[in-house]
Amino acid sequence: MAHAQLSETSIKSLPLLHKGKVRDIYEVDDKYLLIVTTDRLSAFDVVMNEPIPYKGFVLTQMADFWFQKLSYVVANHLSGIAPESVVSENEVAQVKNRAIVAHKLKALPIEAIVRGYLSGSGWKDYQKTQTVCGIKLPQGLKESAKLNEPIFTPSSKEAVGHHDENISYEECEVRIGKEMATRVKEISIKLYQEASAFALTKGIIIADTKFEFGVDDKNNLVLIDEILTPDSSRFWPLDQYREGACQPSFDKQFIRDWLESSGWNKTPPPPSLPLEVITKTTQKYLEAFQKLTGQDIKNN
Repeated sequence: MAHAQLSETSIKSLPLLHKGKVRDIYEVDDKYLLIVTTDRLSAFDVVMNEPIPYKGFVLTQMADFWFQKLSYVVANHLSGIAPESVVSENEVAQVKNRAIVAHKLKALPIEAIVRGYLSGSGWKDYQKTQTVCGIKLPQGLKESAKLNEPIFTPSSKEAVGHHDENISYEECEVRIGKEMATRVKEISIKLYQEASAFALTKGIIIADTKFEFGVDDKNNLVLIDEILTPDSSRFWPLDQYREGACQPSFDKQFIRDWLESSGWNKTPPPPSLPLEVITKTTQKYLEAFQKLTGQDIKNN
């Protein structure tokens, strides 16, 4: 049986390389990594005290769904090796249906964010400056407005405990080089366009999303981390979409909204999440998975 709730891993058969906000990463050998998605949840770059049951299953399996669906756009880091095969028998429950074995790659030091709608930090920027990450937008846009075309708004990639910051495209070029920045931008927008068109047929608007990329030893661009999940995207129900207001969502926006209203100052330690908020969040993650994929999660 897989663990329905996993706050942190305790795998001893492989060396732990890195513990991220949500994922624990182990070294399989010089070519592969084991990446386990726990049920930890981070909001405003702070990890909450309470795990969200089933979240790791949803993130892993939804990313797998999209990696396969979008593999014609760009290569991804999946190796196809079963995670159960690289750990000892008594550790299988920690990895089953919530882990992948990925190729080792050199991660680019940016997050590739694509926005199709004006929301979140993009909406806050726009209200102050009529721009998002230095991109001038038309006057008079309302919250949650659909943009004429998707925009690429990169951010810095910071360590646990530090806030990722929106950066200009010029700063992105400085960090990863002009040619690489062009490739990342073009591929990110293409991924967003393909995914958002598919999601609309399932009754979901992908308002914005975040991609991360790495390069292999031949400098080929490869999609890493997770893609198009409720953690890395804003998913809105199409049938409830109304421009000019904050939208109901199938993602961790529900927890963000609760935290915003709690008076928390967005620095550790975070407040304790009420059981009803945890339960509702689990339901939203599961509903998003079922709506988009037409499948139930594998959790045993």
